Amino acid sequence: MRPYVRKVKTASGATAVQIVEKRNGRRRIVEHIGSARDEIELAALMSVAQQRVNGVQDDMLPLGASQRAASGPVVEHTASEVLWRVLINAYRQLGFDQIDDEVFTSLVAARIVEPTSKLDTVRVLGELGMPAPHVNTLYNCLRRCVQRDYRAQLSTACWTHASAPGPVALVMYD
Repeated sequence: MRPYVRKVKTASGATAVQIVEKRNGRRRIVEHIGSARDEIELAALMSVAQQRVNGVQDDMLPLGASQRAASGPVVEHTASEVLWRVLINAYRQLGFDQIDDEVFTSLVAARIVEPTSKLDTVRVLGELGMPAPHVNTLYNCLRRCVQRDYRAQLSTACWTHASAPGPVALVMYD
C-alpha cells in the first residue's frame, strides 16, 4: 500500500506527524517528520510530510526549506511597523518633517520609544526592526544638528503647531 501521513497525539500532548505504510495488515512508520505544539507547526509539518509522500525531493525545494519546515516556521524578520508609523506621523503633524534628515528622524523616534543614550539608539532601532545607522553616521547627524540649527527649526515648528488652533496660554508654576 502507498505511504500516507498520519497525526498522532504524544504523551507530552504534542502532535507527532509521521509517514506510515501498511504492509500485511501491519503499520510501519517510514519516517517521523516531527512533533508540533501548535496549529502553525502542525501545518508546516503536514506540508513537509505531504511533499515527501508525493515524491517532492528535498533538492527540489529551496535550499534548506525542508529542514526549516521540519522544525516549524522560522521568523526571519520582525518590525514594530505600527508603532513606527504612529511615531513618524506624530513627527510630521508637529511639523518636524521640515528637517529633511532621515537619521535625525530615526534618532528622535527611537529616543521616544526608549529614552537612552545617543549611541544606544542604534540598539533600540535594531530591536524595533528598523534600519539603524552606523555610529559614525549618527555622530555626523549630531554635527548637522548644530551646524543647521535644528533646535531653532524645531522650536519654531512647536510654536506654529501650538498656536495654530487659537490663543495660547502660558502657565507658570513654582
